[in-house]
Formats: sequence, C-alpha cells, structure tokens
Amino acid sequence: MKFFTDREICYADILPPSEVRARIEVAVLNFLKILTCADPAISDLLLINRKSSNRRVSQGLLTEDDTWIFLSRSFCKRSLMRANAAKAFIRVWKVMEMCFKILLQEKRVTQRELFYKLLCVSPDCFSSQLQVNRTIQDVVSLLRCSRFSLGIMASSRGIVAGRLLVQEPDKEMVDCSECGSSGYAISGDLNLLDRLVMKTDARYIIIVEKHAIFQRLAEDRVFNHIPIILITARGYPDIATRFLLHRMSRTFPELPIMALVDWNPAGLAILCTFKFGSIGMGLEAYRYACNVKWLGLRGDDLQLIPEESFVSLKPRDLQIAKSLMSSETLQEKHREELALMVQSGKRAEIEALYFHGYDYLGKYIAKKIVQANYI
Repeated sequence: MKFFTDREICYADILPPSEVRARIEVAVLNFLKILTCADPAISDLLLINRKSSNRRVSQGLLTEDDTWIFLSRSFCKRSLMRANAAKAFIRVWKVMEMCFKILLQEKRVTQRELFYKLLCVSPDCFSSQLQVNRTIQDVVSLLRCSRFSLGIMASSRGIVAGRLLVQEPDKEMVDCSECGSSGYAISGDLNLLDRLVMKTDARYIIIVEKHAIFQRLAEDRVFNHIPIILITARGYPDIATRFLLHRMSRTFPELPIMALVDWNPAGLAILCTFKFGSIGMGLEAYRYACNVKWLGLRGDDLQLIPEESFVSLKPRDLQIAKSLMSSETLQEKHREELALMVQSGKRAEIEALYFHGYDYLGKYIAKKIVQANYI
C-alpha cells in the first residue's frame, strides 16, 4: 500500500468571494507582468493534470472503507502559442472574467446558465456545454478553488424522504417523511446545504438509483417499518446530492449507507461514484466521497428474478465494465460481481423484483438489512 503526503495531494479550496477575486486578479497581474517585461512573452497556464494517469487512490489503514480518489501534483499546460490549445487558453480567461463579474454581483449561476451567457458574448470560443464544463474544471485547477467558490451553483435532481427532519436557515423544520412520493427537493446551493440543521432517528441511509423505485418506497412508507432515510439522484449522482449525502455521513457517522442499484455495470458505476468520488470532479473528487455498502441487486439476488426479466448486456454496458475493471479503486467483491455480469452477458433491473408483488421491495430491503447481507 502506498501512502501519500499532503504535499502530493491537490485539492480545491472552498473560499469566500473576496479571496477568489484576489486569486483571479493575481493571475491577471502575473500574465501582464510577463507580457510587459523587457523580454515579453505570453505565459502558459499551468493546470493540475486531470487525466486518469494522474489519478491516485487514498486508502484507509485498516479497511477499504475510507478510500477516495484524488489528483497528484502533476501539471499540464494551456498555451496560446499552440494551435490545438489556443482556444482552450482563451476560454479559461473568458470563464474567469465571467466568474469575477458574478462574484462582484454576489450572484450564483448554474453551468447551463453560464453556457448561454458565454455563447452570447463569446460565440467564437464556446459552442457546446461540454466546452464550458471542461473550462470550468480548468479554472478550478488553475485557481485551486471549488466550483461553488467561483459562483457556479450545482443543478440538483436529488430528493430525500423518510426519517429525516431538515431546517433551512430562517425557515421551519421540514419532516421528510411527510413529503409524499415527491420527497424533499435537494437545493443546488451548497452553502445552504452546508447550513441545514438535520435530525433523525433513522438507523440506515439507503441510496436508491432510480426515481421510480424511490417513489414506490416513499409511497409505501417503508420508513415506517424500517428506520431509514431514502435519497436518490435519479440516476448518475449530481454534486448537490453527493454533497448532502456526505454531509449526512458526517452528521450521523453511526448510520450505515447502502445503495440499491440495478445489477449492471452502470449501477455499479453509480455506487462507486458515491463511494469514491469521480475523476471527472478533478480537484473536488474527495470532497463528496462516502463509505457506501452495496445492498442490492447482487449476484445472490438473481434467484429471485424470473428468467424472462433478464436483458442482454449492451455494448455501452461492456464499455463501462471495462473501465471499472481497470480502476484500482474497485474492491475485490465488487470486481467479482462485475465479472459475473460480464460472464453471464446479462443485466437485471430492480423492477424485476415486482414479480413477487409491488410491496415486495420493502420486505427485500428489510431482510437484507437484518441479515447484514451487503458488501
């Protein structure tokens, strides 16, 4: 096992607007200083390398439970003098300019709002949301501050239900068990999420991959029979949902967190994103990692599913499986499950359990918890 020092770990700070503006001003002044010196030049932008080759894994001393992904101190460049990188170089300055203005106005915008603003003011530089998203990560790498610190707010799809009381600043307490199948909507404002007052008598937190399954469990009020909090990001997890889950894991450290996902590579990828963070988050990956157990569906559940409910793996499934297999974060039991999926060539969805009745999901979860049948 390799150990990493703080000097090797690169991360993005959560900073007040004044500090972020100061860092942008310093970047501009350094650029101008080199441009106007006796031997003028256009300086390159040194960014933390976000490629998978720069990914490192921090692992707990005694268990794998505290494993998370981070980036080490390896750099790449954005240069105006290289034809294939010139536009990327300009985009970084354009996004920094826009973020500076947003912070001055004490506003927050979503990545989508930022894209349309940039599309209007700099159409020659920005033509897609992906370009904006990548440039935001470039700015995070350059300034070493989080997206939220830049004034960029997360778009949230997440919702919560069950035995959780939440109170936003200057508002009344909300009982998430009384929010119906719609649940309590998770705000995209990370500052607000960080200030939530939370209380619970739950004993478990269950991540549900699918919105429809979440709705079924909330509608059946399974939390009246099992002391649980339900949370879903309605598929691949967004930043706000991961942030709140991480916050709950710190507020209620005694509560095990378990995931209910489809038995396919995408389901495992969603679980791993909650558990380890993602390289796509760059310098912020570690900030949202939680110790998540795999409740189901798993290989030992396949006997519960009728043969007609299995579906063949698609090329996209195999691509995700290959990527997961190459990841050093994947634990051995997870690797065995993934190998079984690929070997069988099949996938199964949580809905297949409805073969036993629409109320079966709650019984399934209760039995797995009582038997400690999770990995």
